[in-house]
Order: sequence, then C-alpha cells, then structure tokens
Amino acid sequence: MNRTYIEDLSRHVGQTVELCGWVYSKRSSGKIKFLLLRDGTGLCQCVYFKGECDETSFAEFEQLTQEACVFVTGVVKEEKRSPGGFELSARTLKIHSPSVDYPIGPKEHGTDFLMNNRHLWLRSSQQHAAIRVRAEIIKSVRDFFDGRGFTLIDAPIFTPSACEGTSTLFETKYFDEKAYLSQSGQLYMEAGAAAFGKVYCFGPTFRAEKSKTRRHLIEFWMVEPEVAFNDLYDNMELAEQFVEYIVQRVLKNKAAELKVLERNTEALAKVTAPFPRLHYKEAAEIIAKENLEFKKGEDFGGTDETIISSKYNKPVFVHHYPAAIKAFYMKEDEKEAGSSMSCDLLATEGYGEIIGGGQREDNLNKLMGKIKEHNLNPEDFGWYTDLRRYGSFPHAGFGLGIERTVGWICGLSHVRETIPFPRLYGRLRP
Repeated sequence: MNRTYIEDLSRHVGQTVELCGWVYSKRSSGKIKFLLLRDGTGLCQCVYFKGECDETSFAEFEQLTQEACVFVTGVVKEEKRSPGGFELSARTLKIHSPSVDYPIGPKEHGTDFLMNNRHLWLRSSQQHAAIRVRAEIIKSVRDFFDGRGFTLIDAPIFTPSACEGTSTLFETKYFDEKAYLSQSGQLYMEAGAAAFGKVYCFGPTFRAEKSKTRRHLIEFWMVEPEVAFNDLYDNMELAEQFVEYIVQRVLKNKAAELKVLERNTEALAKVTAPFPRLHYKEAAEIIAKENLEFKKGEDFGGTDETIISSKYNKPVFVHHYPAAIKAFYMKEDEKEAGSSMSCDLLATEGYGEIIGGGQREDNLNKLMGKIKEHNLNPEDFGWYTDLRRYGSFPHAGFGLGIERTVGWICGLSHVRETIPFPRLYGRLRP
C-alpha cells in the first residue's frame, strides 16, 4: 500500500494508494457517494460506488462530518474535472477521529468570530492559499539574497535602545536592566555590513502601536538587507530588483493559490523594474491637490500614499523625505539641506508602503549630533558609533515588511490574514 499526499497523485495513476486527511465536504446520490478530502497539500475527490467499495465503508460514509480525520484507500485516476486533475476510485474508509459541531461553516461569520477561531479558520481555502503564498514569498526572499552573495546575520530580539522612535517600544525586564523588543535589526546589519559587505537579517519585529488600521500589526516580520558602499540610488535599484523577483516568482509558482484568492494577476504581471521615482516635493504637490488637510513637510498617511500609488501601475519610490521626520541614522543630502537620503516604496492599488530605507549617516560628528537631537542616550549607542570611529564607510539598506507584501500580492483587504496568528492591538489570542 502506497501512502501518499494529494499533491503527488500524478505519480501514482493506476495504483492503489492511501490518503490521510480531513473531510472538506461530502455529498451522496443514491449508489454513489462523493468525499472531498484535504490533506494540506491539496484537495482530492474520492468516489464511493456501491458494490465497488467495502460495504462497511459505504455505510460509515453517512457518519462523516466536516473536518473529521479519515484514512481512505483507492485507485488513482485522471479526472480533469476534479481538483488537481485526479480523483480516487475509493475502496475503503476509516474514520480515525470524529469532528463534532465544527464551528466554521459555509455561512457568513463576523471578523471577531473568525479571529477567535483563527486556529481553525486557517483550514479554509482562501486562508490556506494566502499562507502558502506567504511561504513562497519567504523562500524567494532567502533565495534572492543568498543567490547574490549576501550573508544572513541574525539580529537580536532583545535590544537596549530604540531604533525607530521611543513611542512604540515594548519594554521588558532583562535581569537588572531594561530591555526592549526589537523594532528593527538594521543597526546590527550596519555592523554586519562592515564585516561581510553584503548582509541581511530576517525575523520578527515589534511596534507598540495602538492602531487598528488594515495595514498595522503589533508583531510582524521584516527582511533587512544592508550593503557597504551603496548609496541611496544603489539602494533603490536593489529594492526594485528584489520586489520584481518576489512578485514574478509568486506568479510562476503559486498561480493556483492566486486563483483561489481571485487575485488579478494582470496587475501583478506589470510589476517589473525599473519603478517610477518621485522626489518628496513632487509627491507632496500631488497629494496637496487631493488632500487639503495634508501639510508639506509632514510624513505621509495611508490616504496620501494611496493618492500617489493610484497614479501608477507599478510600485513607486518616494525619496528625499524631510530629515526632520526621519530616524536619527538617516543621512542628509549634502546638496539639499534639510532633505534625507531616504526612500519608501509604495505598492500599487492602495496597499501603501512595503519598503522603507535609505543611506545611513557615516559621519561620526553628525551622527552624535543627531543622537542628541533625538534625545537618545549616547551610552546606548556606543557600539553603533564605533562603526564610524573604526573605518567609517558609505552604506545603505532597507526593510521590507512581509505581511504588507503578502497582503498586496494576494489582494487581501486586511493585514490580519497575511500571517498565521496575527498580533493586533487588543488581540493576543489564539
């Protein structure tokens, strides 16, 4: 007996196999019964004909309930009308574990109910598809950087200081000291770039933002490359190559999942480098015409980003944001006082910023001045300023948020569906 997975049925046509999985749905029509089985790798229709299958199995079929765990044996046949193009001419059925009153049915459920049952909601077809796309995105992230000679450097989760501002820090006790959950691995990647040239980290980051927008999570995953001797423009070129690679890889490898999600792949097919680039001042002019409340010199909100992205069918860079609204480590443009060598990449279709980054300040005296301006403790950054004392060098990098990228590529309406177990303001379970 060959025990196999549904995704591998093409290799077993004409053979008798065993499938282990869960009841997705069932229906009967007299002497023929249909079981739609899922095993995590796909769906398979198992057909029970009276007289061709085990009599006990035919009788037990009526006991099947949604999500009961079952073992099925049968002969694999090609059937283009079935999910995956194959079906099982079933012979036996064994109920391994029943499922009583499964709470998620075909009827409409409220968001709060579904989030309370997220551990079960993951089994539904659209949620399943989104998480499989997420897995492909993560694999493509690693393949892109590993294939270009980058070294993976793991950044710590516990940090002694802020990276992205003190207002969104999660504080915790670290023996006799205060520590914080990491907002970003960037500062550590700068040290890595001085040692290895091209590095990246990939892991969870945390922002204590009391926000309930569709774009924000409390815990999210970021990939953060840093490259020695890159400037702002090199950084944007790397970022657009990276995003193009991810999108085209998903289109190629996860077409079935995107179809389940009803994603318009024609829009994604247009995501190819180069991407359009706007100076902050140009972008601010465009926004001011449509959002009368926007004030030039301020950072962009979600509405502002949507105004900009709606003008293009590709992601668009906005660069040279005012230095006053950027982090202490961002380098100012020597040719343009008050403007930082920063950039954000705004996704199409109103999904907002998916990349933020830029060139870092490599002048020790200027960096020390910025630390003081931002009311940060210089002692917390002693190791960081050492990078400028011992062979300072121009360098740049960026961070890409996995969840926003998943939401954009999948066409999801809320970031909560982009990660298996989202952590949102006011939600810590399941």
